[in-house]
Amino acid sequence: MKTLQDILYKVSILGIHGETEKEVHALVIDSRKVERGDCFIAVRGTAVDGHQFIGAAIEKGAQSVICESMPEHLAPEITYVLVKDSANAVGWMTQNFYESPSTKITLVGVTGTNGKTTVATLLYKLFSGLGYTCGLLSTVQNLIGDRAVAATHTTPDPIELGSLLAEMVASGCTHVFMEVSSHAIHQQRISGLQFAGGIFTNITHDHLDYHKTFDEYIRVKKSFFDGLKSSAFGLSNLDDKRGAVMLQNTLARKLYYSLRSMADVKGQILENELTGLQMLVDDREVHFRLIGEFNAYNLLAVYGAAVALNEDKVEVLRILSGVTGAEGRFDYIFSPKDRIIGIVDYAHTPDALLNVLSTIIKLRKGGEQIITVVGCGGDRDKTKRPVMGEVACEHSDRVIFTADNPRSEDPMEILREMESGLGSAAKRKYLVIPDRAEAIKTAISLARSGDILLVAGKGHEKYQEIKGVKHPFDDKAVLAGLFQLLER
Repeated sequence: MKTLQDILYKVSILGIHGETEKEVHALVIDSRKVERGDCFIAVRGTAVDGHQFIGAAIEKGAQSVICESMPEHLAPEITYVLVKDSANAVGWMTQNFYESPSTKITLVGVTGTNGKTTVATLLYKLFSGLGYTCGLLSTVQNLIGDRAVAATHTTPDPIELGSLLAEMVASGCTHVFMEVSSHAIHQQRISGLQFAGGIFTNITHDHLDYHKTFDEYIRVKKSFFDGLKSSAFGLSNLDDKRGAVMLQNTLARKLYYSLRSMADVKGQILENELTGLQMLVDDREVHFRLIGEFNAYNLLAVYGAAVALNEDKVEVLRILSGVTGAEGRFDYIFSPKDRIIGIVDYAHTPDALLNVLSTIIKLRKGGEQIITVVGCGGDRDKTKRPVMGEVACEHSDRVIFTADNPRSEDPMEILREMESGLGSAAKRKYLVIPDRAEAIKTAISLARSGDILLVAGKGHEKYQEIKGVKHPFDDKAVLAGLFQLLER
């Protein structure tokens, strides 16, 4: 059992009231989960200030409190530790509590607007194929070896993250690959972690509801690389106009990958078809099962990271040539009787949607229609809604705007905002059908033999969130079920 004194190592402390040699049963940031002997850390969140719940935490049995401002009344039996930054303190205290699991593994973080899940998942599959026991922390799922653990956020809170990493170490994991979201960086959920490497995929319009400005979004992403140690590597997409900026101030070894420029890892697409990608990677010709230019970049990032970790280049390419991508990322199924191609993708930003549609356009052989079903999430960045509508209509033959996860918002209001960016030509292309299942069904009824149907925005998700309730909904399952009905 750790004492409070043990777990305060590297925390910026401004003052202490009480005894620090007391044992700490667990670290908690949610007062509702406090049990006797726990240490409650009051964190100022975006919606709730944990300092409001110090009294409730003590009533439930907390024996120590970490805070940025001392309560007016101090209970004599409680230890209060005044810190400069509670959010930062959580990370360091968690690492101390779990005996610094990130220093016992090779931890690689992947950040960027698009591609995080695919890159992290491919790294997990690659290194598992190379014979290592691996961990994965991603939007789709968390994996400890072969065992799945449900994922609730792109990056878990610091305490959950520390617990997962400790469990991975205990299970024999040598390598862990994790998505690192801009929210997690800004909220210091990764403070105290020691990364062996960081990968930058790209940066486009997203999360401005949270970061307010694009410059701030870039700054937050960049701060992840600024924090890497000289023993780590930083790998960045040189073809993204901010790729070089990301590594500007890092102490880490700088590496770049590219399809268009001279770089440490150079790739070239030779063929891009529904059967996969034929590429030159460092002058070696390889066929991959993944499709599209965006996946060419993902593959280069994975290959580059493996090379940075001193893996054999030929063996890496051999294993990568056989792996499939993450669930809900360009997942495609066929309707054999009607020859309709259905694609499910998580694309929920204008750039991601453009990438997927551009790939589909390059894959079609003749006059096949592209029919897109798309919406936008509620309680998220509203400025991208008209752009999403515009991208969908510009690069599709027919479009159906439908509900995504409306959350607390009125679905029709979201759809009206998507419509607001459309010109007169685009307005002749689309329908509005709020019911997502009905929208997919209608899209299939509009399709002819050989047409390509894209259902975008939710990908791997198995629910639709409406007014605070998550209703079961799986785009791929709905699409497959409707295709089966056509076969009868």
